[in-house]
Amino acid sequence: MAASHHYHLPNEPDDADSDLELDLEELDPLAATSRSAASPARRQSKEYRKPYHELGARIPLRNLRVGRLRGNRRRQESEDEDLRGLMEEENGANRNSAGSSGQSGDDDAPLLPSHSTRPHKHQRPSALSRIGSNLRLPSFLSASGANTPKNLMGESAGAESDADGEHDPTTQRTISVGQLHASRFPANAVSNAKYTPWSFLPRTLYNEFSFFINMYFLLVALSQIIPALRIGYLSTYIAPLAFVITITLSKEALDDIARRRRDAEANSEPYTVLKFEENRAGNGLAPGKSSIRKRKLRKGARGEGGRLTDIEDEEQGLSTTKGLATASCWEIIKPSRNLKVGDVVKLGKDQRVPADMVILKSYSSDNATPAATQPNIPDISPTLVDDRTDGLTKLVSQPTKSDTSAAAGASGEAFIRTDQLDGETDWKLRLTSPLTQNLDLGEYTRLRIVAGKPDRKVNEFYGTVELQPKSQHQYDPHNQEDQPITAEQTQSAPLSIDNTVWANTVLASSCSVLGVVVYTGPETRQALSTSPSRSKTGLLEYEINSLTKFLCIFTLSLSFVLVALAGFRKIDGRQWYSSMLRFLILFSTIVPVGLRVNLDMGKSVYAWFIEHDKSIPGTVVRTSTIPEDLGRIEYLLSDKTGTLTQNEMEMKKIHIGTVSYANEAMDEVSSYVQQSFSTPAGEVASLVTPSSAYVAPLTSATRTRREIGSRVRDVVLALALCHNVTPTTDEENGAIVTTYQASSPDEIAIVRWTENVGLRLLQRDRDSMTLQSCGSGESLVRVRILNVFPFTSEGKRMGIVVKFYHGPISSSSVEDGEIWFYQKGADTVMATIVAANDWLEEETANMAREGLRTLVVGRKKLSAQSYQDFSAKHKQASLALHNRDTVVADVVKEYLENDLELLGVTGVEDKLQKDVKPSLELLRNAGIKIWMLTGDKVETARCVAVSSKLVARGQYVHTIAKMKRKDLAHSSLDFLRGKTDACLLIDGESLALMLTHYRQEFISIAVQLPAVVACRCSPTQKADVALLIREYTKKRVCCIGDGGNDVSMIQAADVGVGIVGKEGRQASLAADFSIEQFCYLVKLLVWHGRNSYKRSAKLSQFVIHRGLIISICQTVYSIASAYEPNALYKDWLLVGYSTVYTMAPVFSLVLDRDVDESVANLYPELYAELKSGRSLSYKSFFIWVLVSIYQGSMIQGLSQLLVGVGPSSTDPAVPDSTAFKKMVSVSFTVLVMNELIMVAMEVTTWHWLMITSICGTAGIYFGSVPFLDRYFELAFVSSLAFWWKFCVIAAVSLVPPYAAKILGRTLRPPSYRKVRGI
Repeated sequence: MAASHHYHLPNEPDDADSDLELDLEELDPLAATSRSAASPARRQSKEYRKPYHELGARIPLRNLRVGRLRGNRRRQESEDEDLRGLMEEENGANRNSAGSSGQSGDDDAPLLPSHSTRPHKHQRPSALSRIGSNLRLPSFLSASGANTPKNLMGESAGAESDADGEHDPTTQRTISVGQLHASRFPANAVSNAKYTPWSFLPRTLYNEFSFFINMYFLLVALSQIIPALRIGYLSTYIAPLAFVITITLSKEALDDIARRRRDAEANSEPYTVLKFEENRAGNGLAPGKSSIRKRKLRKGARGEGGRLTDIEDEEQGLSTTKGLATASCWEIIKPSRNLKVGDVVKLGKDQRVPADMVILKSYSSDNATPAATQPNIPDISPTLVDDRTDGLTKLVSQPTKSDTSAAAGASGEAFIRTDQLDGETDWKLRLTSPLTQNLDLGEYTRLRIVAGKPDRKVNEFYGTVELQPKSQHQYDPHNQEDQPITAEQTQSAPLSIDNTVWANTVLASSCSVLGVVVYTGPETRQALSTSPSRSKTGLLEYEINSLTKFLCIFTLSLSFVLVALAGFRKIDGRQWYSSMLRFLILFSTIVPVGLRVNLDMGKSVYAWFIEHDKSIPGTVVRTSTIPEDLGRIEYLLSDKTGTLTQNEMEMKKIHIGTVSYANEAMDEVSSYVQQSFSTPAGEVASLVTPSSAYVAPLTSATRTRREIGSRVRDVVLALALCHNVTPTTDEENGAIVTTYQASSPDEIAIVRWTENVGLRLLQRDRDSMTLQSCGSGESLVRVRILNVFPFTSEGKRMGIVVKFYHGPISSSSVEDGEIWFYQKGADTVMATIVAANDWLEEETANMAREGLRTLVVGRKKLSAQSYQDFSAKHKQASLALHNRDTVVADVVKEYLENDLELLGVTGVEDKLQKDVKPSLELLRNAGIKIWMLTGDKVETARCVAVSSKLVARGQYVHTIAKMKRKDLAHSSLDFLRGKTDACLLIDGESLALMLTHYRQEFISIAVQLPAVVACRCSPTQKADVALLIREYTKKRVCCIGDGGNDVSMIQAADVGVGIVGKEGRQASLAADFSIEQFCYLVKLLVWHGRNSYKRSAKLSQFVIHRGLIISICQTVYSIASAYEPNALYKDWLLVGYSTVYTMAPVFSLVLDRDVDESVANLYPELYAELKSGRSLSYKSFFIWVLVSIYQGSMIQGLSQLLVGVGPSSTDPAVPDSTAFKKMVSVSFTVLVMNELIMVAMEVTTWHWLMITSICGTAGIYFGSVPFLDRYFELAFVSSLAFWWKFCVIAAVSLVPPYAAKILGRTLRPPSYRKVRGI
């Protein structure tokens, strides 16, 4: 034990352990360990007291190990395993001075800390704990031992049990990177489900019985428990209601289960997560080393690339942190739902971000592991570039080769696409904090992120990142000897929105990003901006609910009248009110319980038609309760990005003052560029500058063509240089593919166009840019970037100052090079910057009318002296403490932004989705008012509104933007009140002002306008607009979108339609209907929506007619039987009438259609007339009531007149009289056949299933008559008297209504008969 406490004394002479005694064997960890294991009694020397991993970190053993690695690999690996086992078993054989157990220096093991390790299932107690149980340790050892951290910091299992409690979401949070947390945070799961297993029954039953019809039948069914009110069997009334409720609940359950399955798919998306294990004494591994099995698996995956490669890989992992890494890490795969706050997630290109994260490191995807900045490697020299964004300074490594993707990765940058979050098409630049970008992965567990409470503001974030001091896990005498131990302080750096990536954004850069999860699940920006899902009920349901209330009042009135006609006397010993209640129950069929069943089954049929329509493949009905509402839409609220447009820009047109090029004429531009940027045969290739002479071929020697060629060259060169685009190379299917990265898709479209016409952007970094001729492949243009003035929403322009290299390509020079200022921007701001001209305004107006996004391009040559003056003034202005932006802008305007040479105007088109123009036109003709709500810029929204024909040609567009004063808002509203044919274009800021101060006035005017475009809208504002239109107009509103930012709007609408987007399916999953293209919406509304509504209207009225006619028969019989409340049709006749004998033919009406699909598309006005709701109105309802009263009276009255009325038995055990049975057999047979023939009279277009159902039901009825001897007089049924009476009664019942129908069609033909020409 004494040896364990033999601490090194700095002043003690080293007589036995002098450096002279050091031999090669001692330097080799393997040999040293073997010797140590064999002779444990040997006195501990310096190298034994020193941990071996630190020996390896300090002594360069590359040459030594290369020499020793020539042995038998398999033999050495087996030795490693044996040695490792030996080291674990012999507890006291190899302890260093701190009491830590050592480990064999495996020959194949990396000398430096590795990033992959494996936790041990059976971990031995550490040497430190074993010694501490026997003796008192020094204070510095006991302190470190007391705070021994957990071995596995990234383990997800057991996290919930370890947590102290739920984290308070109203407070800020401190996140330990890669570690478990004491507080529980919400699970990172997406949920579009409406119900939980516990809330399903209460919520669905409440929804069902909130409908009057269901509550009415529940009361009727419960009344049968009272003996005095009981009529027939209890099941006669209970069974139909139970069947209805079961069908409805089953549909809701199936819909919600389907939603949960789709959510499960999204939540199980796999992500790579880094798992950390702390490097400390006694965890079975030497600190900083991974397990042998993990290491060998990793090497086996790399293949037999040579032992030297392994060593180089180790050297690539050199840490910037001195000594032992705090933790080692390895990659695991986790589903999205299992991600927790503090997890470090690795993201690649085009991968969706699963939670709100702060990015820690960005690195090139070419590297297998994210290496930190490597100061010891001579290939790369790190240079600090002071590129400040919100106070952040980025460390940029300058690569020697032209691999710009690697440069982008090393600089700690990444581009993301946020169109699924905020609707903006521009890519966003995200930065890593220098504190984390240059930190070794092994030190990540020292990081702490302090973040604010969850917030819905997607463009705002404030936080800090802290790097904790490195904890001392073991005593090291050499630190005392070599250098004093200094107290490390906590380092911190600010975090802003530039350091974050929110959930449902997409990584666009060709690099990998490491990010730490900060907010999960319902606390993400996306979820907080999304309203909770709600149960939706169709307008038809509410209309039918109001009609059933009228029927109930009619039933109550009828019962009261019958009791009153009886003189309120006692009948069979019952009081008058008891008789009235019995009449109510007898007439309960007036309010048809089967109505909801028929309608719900009809909805399922409509959903099947929609999903199996081959012309709109991929369409999914997620909410099958509202298909009829598709036929009642009056307002369509559409997103722009990804819904109306593809978010793919294409350069369509360029105008250079005297000539315009578009479409096929671009080939002429290519020929000019090829002539300008090619070296004549026999001459030395030289770099091209703007002052280079334009060499025209002999065939086009006219002065005009030379001038045009020169202008084309200048404008193409300007477009190829004036941008913020960076080229990156990726390997796809073995071929090298060049892609472009930029914050604006417009710039990418322009750079692609310059490549198509012959001038390619080859290389771009912060200091230089190189252009290559596509024809010759030579780099003919090289510039040094002096200044870049990025595009801003306020400035609406982008500029760049460059200095051209000149001379031969092989020996080019930038000295005395030309300095040019190039600028491009919106015509509104560039018109005052460029020199006077007479064509700019006209041409930009022409392009704007075509829906193109115009950019004006200009240039200006600067002398060396003028640039020096500008640079000095600009630097001075950049240091201003007050109004810095204004001062800098004034300097730029004074020296650069004046009298620019106007080069040309470009027209870029945002590609529309397929068939958007005809679709919008058809929907407008169908009477639907279309609003476009987008998070994008005002100019972009205006261009798309014009190009998509949302705004008609020549229509006035009234723009309200950046409005902050109430008086201006009032004057704008007054103007619109007098010009209701204008299109309104309003931004989010102005919209918020309107909705706050002039809510009712604004919406009352806006709903009258033919089109409204709202831009810069937040997801919450979109939902507010949808709710406002619904509340004010009481009309059906449909919202369509494709991104996560559209979910709130979709759920707030009466009908939500989601498009399956390129980046995500959030909108599709949350919507009621999911489609794959915008143009599918036309068929969904104009064809399926129209048919669904008209079919359900006809079906519901027919079901009401079916219930009302049997109640009229009951009424006529009650009057004839001295107002006694006895049943006319009992038990099976009552149940069979509404099920077996009439249900199939009546339900077959869901197959009816009045026009063909081609006619519906040709005449969208047919859809417009549905808005009036004439198919199911009070007028049509009362017509059906009158028909029911007439037919019921005729059928029962004539039956009683021709056959007679016999007494009915009130006791089910006593049979009825023969006269009563004869009368019932005639009236019931006529009643059933009347319904079948009425169905046939209502059909417009026959379907084979309709004919089958009518004929089949008639056959079933007559086939069942022999079994109805309890209710019918079968002998009478087979007689001739029965049949002639049956024919007479049926004719009287059916002919007058049919004749009236024919007359009405002739005098006032409906629209569908007009367009069909019949």
